[in-house]
Amino acid sequence: MIHIYAIGLGGNRRHGRYGAPSAVLHAAIAQLRPIARSGILTSDPLGPSLRRFANAAILIESPLAPPALLAQLKMIERAFGRRRGRRWGERVLDLDILLWSGGHWRDRALQIPHRSLSQRRFALDPLRQIAPKWRISDMRTVRQQAARLTQPRPAHRSVAGRVRSSVGRASDF
Repeated sequence: MIHIYAIGLGGNRRHGRYGAPSAVLHAAIAQLRPIARSGILTSDPLGPSLRRFANAAILIESPLAPPALLAQLKMIERAFGRRRGRRWGERVLDLDILLWSGGHWRDRALQIPHRSLSQRRFALDPLRQIAPKWRISDMRTVRQQAARLTQPRPAHRSVAGRVRSSVGRASDF
């Protein structure tokens, strides 16, 4: 059986052979032979890293089950020079399984949808370019969740009510 996977790519360190992070992503994308690919976007880092990240998303076809594909992606990361380091630190290449056509998956090493996908614009924005209607949950598509992160949220009614009552109404002044 052939599965479709959405893979998130990121990196923020130069590579001795490929150069800038965007060139590293281009090289990794070529190696993964996607059926669809987003543009490469830049984002601010999470955590201690100071360098901006290059991010992209691709769709690939694979007969591999999620754990086997994850092992293959980790091998590709190591081949590009990825070393284990501090969490959210600088890295040459990061490959994450974001979604797959089999729905949900969870074991000790892997969770699909990716556990932080719904909160990360740097993953959702490129994914929205190639799979906007793919459902992250029973409730929302990639497009809907990305929009949710970019739209300002109104104050919760109970909070707004407390604020309004503490300052009084215009007619009270």
